[in-house]
Formats: sequence, C-alpha cells, structure tokens
Amino acid sequence: MDPNEPPRVFSERYELNHLIARGGMAEVYRAHDRLLDRPVALKVLFPELSIDRSFVERFRREAQAAANLSHPNIVPVFDWGEDSGTYFIVMEFIDGRPLSAILKTAGPLSADRTADIGAPVAAALGYAHKHGVIHRDVKPGNVLITDEGQVKVTDFGIARAINTEESLTQTGAVMGTATYFSPEQAEGVGVDARSDIYSLGVVLFEMVTGRPPFLGDTPVAVASKHVRDHPPAPRELNPSIPPTFEAIILKAMAKDASHRYATAEDLRADLLRFNEGRTVLAMDDATALLAVAGTTQAVGAVGGQDQTQAVGVVGQGGAPGADDGDEPTSNRTRTYAIILAVLLALLVVAGFFLLRNLGYLGGSASFNLPSVAGQTVQQATTKLEADGLVVRTTDQVSSQKVGTVLSTDPAASSLVKKGDTVTLKVAVGPKVKKVTVPSGLTGTTAQSAQAQLQQLGLTATIVHKPSPTVSSGLVISTDPSSGTKVDAGSPVTLTVSSGPANVSVPSLIGLNQVQAGAALTSANLTVGSINQVTSNQPAGQVTNQNPGAGAQVTPGSAVNLAVSIGPAPPTTTTTSTTTTSTTNPSSSTSSTGAHARSGHHRKSAS
Repeated sequence: MDPNEPPRVFSERYELNHLIARGGMAEVYRAHDRLLDRPVALKVLFPELSIDRSFVERFRREAQAAANLSHPNIVPVFDWGEDSGTYFIVMEFIDGRPLSAILKTAGPLSADRTADIGAPVAAALGYAHKHGVIHRDVKPGNVLITDEGQVKVTDFGIARAINTEESLTQTGAVMGTATYFSPEQAEGVGVDARSDIYSLGVVLFEMVTGRPPFLGDTPVAVASKHVRDHPPAPRELNPSIPPTFEAIILKAMAKDASHRYATAEDLRADLLRFNEGRTVLAMDDATALLAVAGTTQAVGAVGGQDQTQAVGVVGQGGAPGADDGDEPTSNRTRTYAIILAVLLALLVVAGFFLLRNLGYLGGSASFNLPSVAGQTVQQATTKLEADGLVVRTTDQVSSQKVGTVLSTDPAASSLVKKGDTVTLKVAVGPKVKKVTVPSGLTGTTAQSAQAQLQQLGLTATIVHKPSPTVSSGLVISTDPSSGTKVDAGSPVTLTVSSGPANVSVPSLIGLNQVQAGAALTSANLTVGSINQVTSNQPAGQVTNQNPGAGAQVTPGSAVNLAVSIGPAPPTTTTTSTTTTSTTNPSSSTSSTGAHARSGHHRKSAS
C-alpha cells in the first residue's frame, strides 16, 4: 500500500494496514478495528465476485453461519459487510504461519508432529459439523499455526459460495483447492462431513510424504484422479511412516464415503491414540473388512449358488400346478424349507471355518512364532509377512541401535496362525531430554535468536525471506514454533526478514479499467487514483499510469491511472475564428476581421 496515500477504511471502522496474503477469491489484510482498538484480519473479496448476485447471497448466508462458530481451534469471524460494492469478512488476527508455508520450508513432518497438528484440525471440523457447517476447502493454506504452537482453522463454509464446476475450468485459480477435493466434490454431487474428512486425509498424506497424493497439469486432471485413481501408499514414498499412521490416512481417504471415519471426532480420537502409542481403530477396521469379505465369499461357495437368489424365491407364488386353494399352505411350507436350508448352510459355514482355523480342510494350522529380536524392522517385517502374519510396530525407549526389534507381542514361540497380528517393539534410542522452543524470538535479531537457541542446546538454521512488514535482519517466525517441545540438539529454522521485495509495475496502457485492476492485483499492487481525461483512445481505456511500466515498487503500492472518456467535443466556427485571432495575431485574415469589427464598434459608440 502506498504510504503517501491515506489508508482505506471499510465501513468507517476497519482501517487497512498492509497486505498479508492473496488467494483465489480475495486478499487478506491486517487491519485496525477503530471501534474496539484491536488488530483484525480483513478478507476483501475481489470486485468481480460482487457482480454475481447469487454469489453474494450465498456468501452472506455462509458468513453468518461461520460467525456462529466458537471453538479454540477455529479462527472466529467477527463481522462481515459491504463497502462501496466490495464485500469483506472481519476475522481474528492470528500471529502465525499457514501450514502450507511450513511444509514448503520444513519438508515432510514426522508422523507424531503431523498427528499433533491433525488432531486439533479434526476437532475444529467436528465442532463445525455438529453445528451444520461443512468446510469444503480443507487445505494447508487454511490451517494456521501460532508462534505458541496453537492450531487454528480458517475460512469455514465460505467455499460453498463458489461454484466448483465453474471454478474447475479456471486452470490457475483452483489448482490448490482441487488438490484436496473429495471424490464427491470432484463429481459435483452433494457433500457432507465425510468430504472434509477426506480432505484432511489428503493434508495428512502431504504432511508426512512431502507431496499430495494426486498431481496433474490442470485442476480437472487432478480432480478426476480423486475419483478414478487410488493414491500411492504413504510408506512407499516415506518408509519411516509407521504402518498405523498409514492406516489412519488411508481410512480417511477411502473413495467410498461410508468406509471413511464416520465423524471427524472419530478421526481425532485415532490420531490421539497413535500419539499415545495405543492401537488405532483404522487397523482393526481394515482387518474386519477383510474378514467380512472372506465370509461372504465362503457362504456363496458352500451353498453352491448365490444365497441371495435362493432366499429371493420366497414370495414368487405357488409351485407350478398347485391348486389355488392350497397356495397359502404350500407357500408357508416352502418358506420354512428355505429358512431351514439357510440355517443348515450357515451351520456348515461355521463348521467349515472352525475346522479351517484348527488347521484342517487346507486351513492355516497354528505354528510357533519365530524370534525376530535383534533384526531390523524391515528384516522382521519381511520374515513375518512371509509367514502370513499382519505386522504392526510400536516404539520403545532403549539403548540398543535405533530401528532394532527388541521383542514381539505375542512373545516368540507363542502359537499363532496366518492372519494373526504381531506387534514389533522397536528401539528408538535412549530417552532424550526435551527442550521447549523459547518464545520471544520473533522480532529479535537473527544473532540474538541464534544465541538463545544455542544456550538451550538447540541448533539454528537461518532462512531469509522478504517481508513488507518486518525490518531486515529481524526474525519473522520459527519452525518449530515457540512452545513446541523438541529433542535437545534438534534444529530450529529461523525465518529472517530480508526487507520488502520490490515488484515490477506492469504496462496498463490500452487496457480497460477492469483489466488494469486485475493486472495490478496479479502483480501484488493496488489501484490508486483514477483520473478521467479526454483522449483519442476509446472511452474506458487507460491512457497513462504513474508509476510507469517497469518501475520497481514495494508490494501493495498503488498505481494511479488516467482513463479516457473519449475525444473532446468539437467547438463552433465563430468561437474558433475568435480564438485564432487572439492566439495567432500574425494571421492576416483573422487580424483584418478583428480590426474591422473594432472600428465598427467605435463608430457606433460615437
């Protein structure tokens, strides 16, 4: 924003300070609430959205619904309104970083850290769902993490106002959003709370692998993959991901919504179980689904025909040739016979599986669990899975080499059979002293922050980043954020301001006013004053700009425009002749005429 111009004030209350971020539908500014004397975040929608009245109505309803949400993990909406045709939302100002920025600088996060962030996000979604609000745009850019480590979710319900089908045709506008679409969103069908659960699953996938599950050249290509393709297994991209956490992600991302977590609270509970080292329900559900599928196939095989078709004979009428008078009795007899046949088939199936589990009928006989203590996790997993066992892992503090299997549950030599689950207790090294990342690092010099971290036994890595608000050489943020407990010796990334980064002013001459505004928005600039001038250029086109094209200015600066109102209207012949005699006395014709008129006036006066 141009410091030489007075700041814009919305609704005579919210004074814009500086631009924070720009998205596909709005710009977000830090602003000052003059009435309550506090900082706020002001989301200003792009002017072109205000033209669509149906959008404005949807926006109004969704903003009101979002304003009714009050939860510690939700960025509250304080106010919303319209000023000179521009719609805006007023939210709490969060002093932190979006998760998307953290992922760009930190890369893949550990499963524990991912669960620490994912659980409060799930809590926020669960609360909103109970109050009838579906987020519809869960993505890293809408998850904010404060310097104290608190997780906040923003933009609840606002995505509902955007037409997804139309947005998908804008190749650059919604690529980020399409990356996190649920299959039902991509297909354009109705969504419910489970759509948000899928999107959060995609976010968890990206947090631990460093990339989203589906990539493509266009939003349409990415969205179609959500519908058709299965995601790669997270452990294929990052083998250090625990199988239990992989199960949580895949359950959240199930294509069929009925196979996902029923509620966001259920997902949150599993994330908390994972962090506490307890069994997660995602693994149990996967095993149960496999068991159900096996039972269904067995029933069909033992009966020698489709049992559904056999039961379906009931109610088809009497046997061919039966008397009408005997039909009720005949039907009842047939029904009893069918029920008896089904019961006998079920008994046969139960006996079949009992004998199979005991090792008969070609089933899996029990065998002694081999000892894998001392082997690596990979070696032990390969061995046990080759024996038909399901392998899980759990961490255990130990002085032995990290990644070494200490023992199993059940213990070695215990009787097991194919399909049983064996938990490997894996060494994670000796207990490491935990250190809390200190507060107060932001705003200090890089040297001071580095010295504080070294005193605590932490190492500092400095990353420079342009900032329009933080002076050069001062710390903008830390990763992990302050208040986070980390192992002694862990690295802490200090993002240090390199001052504002200049941007180049685009050429606007010949564009109409709307096109010029869009070009300035894309260049991280704003429209300043607009002067209407006469010009031979068509009305509405920009004839001049200040600063000129190519000038280097700070982000948010205003560019003043001169806009044509068309050529000046033509003047009359008499007026033109008089003007010529005044401005060009050397013209003989005009001069003579002027003298003649002058003499005539004098004679009349006498």
